[in-house]
Amino acid sequence: MTIRPSDRLVGLDVARCLALLGMIATHVLEARDRDGDLLLAQALAGGRAAALFAVLAGVSLALMSGRSEPVRGRERVARSAGIAVRAVLIGLLGLYLGGLETGIAVILTYYALLFVLGLAFVGLRARALVVWATVIALAVPVLSHLLRPSLPARDYESPTFDQLDQPGRLLSELLLTGYYPVLPWLAYLLAGMALGRLDLGDRRVQAAIAVGGGVLATVATIVSRAATSQRGVVEALLDGQGSTASSGPQLLESISGGLGGTTPTGGAWQWLLVVAPHSATPFDLTHTIGSALLVIGAALLLAGWLAPVPRRAVAIIFGAGTMTLSLYTLHLVMKTPGVYPPERADTFIVHVLVVLGVGAVFVAARSRGPLEWLLATVSKRTAALARPR
Repeated sequence: MTIRPSDRLVGLDVARCLALLGMIATHVLEARDRDGDLLLAQALAGGRAAALFAVLAGVSLALMSGRSEPVRGRERVARSAGIAVRAVLIGLLGLYLGGLETGIAVILTYYALLFVLGLAFVGLRARALVVWATVIALAVPVLSHLLRPSLPARDYESPTFDQLDQPGRLLSELLLTGYYPVLPWLAYLLAGMALGRLDLGDRRVQAAIAVGGGVLATVATIVSRAATSQRGVVEALLDGQGSTASSGPQLLESISGGLGGTTPTGGAWQWLLVVAPHSATPFDLTHTIGSALLVIGAALLLAGWLAPVPRRAVAIIFGAGTMTLSLYTLHLVMKTPGVYPPERADTFIVHVLVVLGVGAVFVAARSRGPLEWLLATVSKRTAALARPR
């Protein structure tokens, strides 16, 4: 159960911790103030934290499948078997947590299906993964816009075991109509896999990731804002959606807190031009991939710049990033009615202190989180069974 700090890139754990804290912020804190203005936590983390979580999932998948040199042949089959079992266990946990009355859209079942689909790409190198991520980010939102009107409407915020009696409906929700639709979100996973194929210990690579991510996020936002300020686009967005907004800026402000996973089903095609959180448009995907790259690159640069002793301190402080599955689960259990802390506006700090404290203790003890240990053990044993002797 022990882990060695030298085996890990601390910057990735810092980024994972920031993603977890961002998701907790969007779950616990109010999105807007009494005047209806978007609050800072939602403005920073809304949509971006979950996207960072998904991009980092892609990095993990690349690291598990050979790092810079993708595994081939029978070894690829063995590792894929282990990853598939890992995904199944995460999916089952997600279905269970989705049944808790947390009021949170649980990401884990979507996350598990992302891993399964990602297995088709584990043999690719970074350049091919970037091409696929780009194609998916641009084309799948258009496909989703065309297909969703003919699909069943989403039933729940989170997939649950109750939905297993309608597998077709559940699958359409996971792939296209849900809060974290897997098909467009595959762009996040593949972008992360492309990162994982790079030499992430190289400071020039880290700087390129951070700068490139910042540029990508900025350009996506500028182009989207320019497109959605056009009169014809504004009229199309305002038409037929039941919005109380009377102008383009008002409409964009009203959706700046997020769109619940997709653009309005059956809406005008101009909705594909918005950059709102959780809209899964080409501009939203591009912006949030860019913001994720910026955070990951900056975290890698910072951690790599530190001397061993302060780097170890950072590893402990951000230790929650080594066990995000365990701590995300703990956070959801804490959000369940009747479980500590009581549901109040000031409980964000309690959630933060708990996840940071638990993470710090485990890293200081050089131990894995319990769910991470379980998944790693089952995955390795499955891979060993699938590996030819």
